[in-house]
Amino acid sequence: MATTSKFGGRLRSGSEKFAVVDADGNRVEVETREDEEQNVKLQQTIDLLLAAGYFRARIKGLSPFDKVVGGMTWCITTCNFDVDVDLLFQENSTIGQKIALTESIVAVLPRMKCPHRIEPHQIQGLDFIHIFPVVQWLVKKAIETREEMGDYIRSFSISQFNKSHKMPEDELFEKGKEKSLETLSNVKDVYKPQRKYRRHDVDKLKDEETRVQSTLLEYGRQYGVSHVDKDQKESAAKKKGLLPGMTKDTVDDEDDAEAEEERIKALMSGMSAMEMKEGKVAASAVGSLVGLKSQEIQKIASEFAQKQAEREQTEKQERQGGVQQHKRITTALKKQIEAQQSKYDELSAKHKQLYSAYVETKEMLDKVQEESNKIDQEMEEIDQIENSENQGILQTLRALVAKNESLKKQEQEFKAQCKEEMAKLKQNIEKLKEEGNEADSEDKERVTLIDKQYNADKEKLHKIRLLLAKKNREIAALQRKIDEVPSRAELSQYQRRFVELYNQVASKHIETKQFFTLYNTLEDTKTYLNKEVQLLNSIHDNFQTAMSSPANKEAFLKQFEQIVEGVKQNKAKAEKKKQEEKMKRDQLSDQHQDLIEKQRLYFKTVKEFKEECRKNEILLSKLRSG
Repeated sequence: MATTSKFGGRLRSGSEKFAVVDADGNRVEVETREDEEQNVKLQQTIDLLLAAGYFRARIKGLSPFDKVVGGMTWCITTCNFDVDVDLLFQENSTIGQKIALTESIVAVLPRMKCPHRIEPHQIQGLDFIHIFPVVQWLVKKAIETREEMGDYIRSFSISQFNKSHKMPEDELFEKGKEKSLETLSNVKDVYKPQRKYRRHDVDKLKDEETRVQSTLLEYGRQYGVSHVDKDQKESAAKKKGLLPGMTKDTVDDEDDAEAEEERIKALMSGMSAMEMKEGKVAASAVGSLVGLKSQEIQKIASEFAQKQAEREQTEKQERQGGVQQHKRITTALKKQIEAQQSKYDELSAKHKQLYSAYVETKEMLDKVQEESNKIDQEMEEIDQIENSENQGILQTLRALVAKNESLKKQEQEFKAQCKEEMAKLKQNIEKLKEEGNEADSEDKERVTLIDKQYNADKEKLHKIRLLLAKKNREIAALQRKIDEVPSRAELSQYQRRFVELYNQVASKHIETKQFFTLYNTLEDTKTYLNKEVQLLNSIHDNFQTAMSSPANKEAFLKQFEQIVEGVKQNKAKAEKKKQEEKMKRDQLSDQHQDLIEKQRLYFKTVKEFKEECRKNEILLSKLRSG
């Protein structure tokens, strides 16, 4: 069965039309089908939001618009996407707030690289077939963002916990740490190596393996059976009657052990024992140390004796003629000081001159470098800008720059030439002044005639300029009057803006009236409740006194009946007032329907008028062209 919409026209069964105002102020009629598919998509959208964690979608009192738009706003906020749009969602928003919010959501989605496209009127008209894929993509993006941020938040929470708290294992570790370190240091001190022997002829040991073995023996350690040299093995094989080539197969481990023992004894023969008593070195150890470098000590002692003899001779010479020698030395030093002072003065003067020249050249160099850097930067910018499109423009610019440079050079040459010609002309003028004193009277008369003609032409030019200024003012005034008349596009734009403003004011006015009505209703309810409370209190207070005697009881009952009649009268008045308000509402509803019908006819007439105007303009253009 078809029904008639409030905007006029016939609608199919199971569908509705909504009037939506877009960003340009145009009134757009959106038709949404209330079929099973839309309901299924709405339920799937709500299930998706619940699965993502938006549990406000399960509140039954909210409208589908609040659930879906609130869920989309929550998903965009959860994605941590940096946008310059205010996505503040409020329940029971006005029409203007809903329009602004849906436009903000549609503007943010392309920046988030959403693959699905949606329009604001589709969200306002609850077109869930197009809304569902967008919500599905936003929920997936929000879950991915939450998983990415989960590890970061977990590690951050652990670090914050470790700043002020400790686990029991960490406390036990800290308690036993000091004791373990102390025990470890004691064990190292107990088992550290101690030197028992010292070798006197270290320089005689040239084999690295022998030096290692000797050092280990000094600390009381034995490395083990070392590899005996090839010559020693061959000599041992010869003693036992073996051939040199058969040593590797015939000499056994016992022979190696004996050779190693002999070698250790040989190494130990050149060592002396270290006797350490209360941190002091024994006398035998000192003797062994001195014996190591006896030759060097003798050389140093002989050199010391020679130096001491030379010093005694110099002291004797100074005692005999020291005063005279000192005078000679001082006079020679004074002369040297004066010569060096004169040289220093000359060099300081030269230094000042060179330094001033250096400062000037440095300043010039800095300026030249700055200009060079600027030129390099500009050349880099030009190279960056240069591509296949603007290469021709840059070539023309280079040609113009070269031409400009050549013109500057020509200008300089021309100025120099002009200066030379000016000097020549000045000389000629001086000559002519000397020769032309006789013709001054004739020239003066001619100059006066020229001045008169010049003044007349100047006054004529001034009058022409005044007339031109007057005409310009008139033209400007006419231009302003023409600009004050709005065009058809401006009038249509003004109309759209006024319609939009009217819709906003009307919605705000309706909202305010609803608040006033709600307040008055609540105030009436409060007064009635206060009266009821007062009546019950008076009944409760007078009940005991009324029940004390039959006369008081009858009076109390009569008074109670009067109160009941008064309540019934008040109820009848309220019912009568309700019926009157209902009649007014029905009358206003009929008027509203009539006005909507007139509005529909108005829009239809305006549309036809615009079409006729367009046809008229086409015909006028054809007539003018014909």
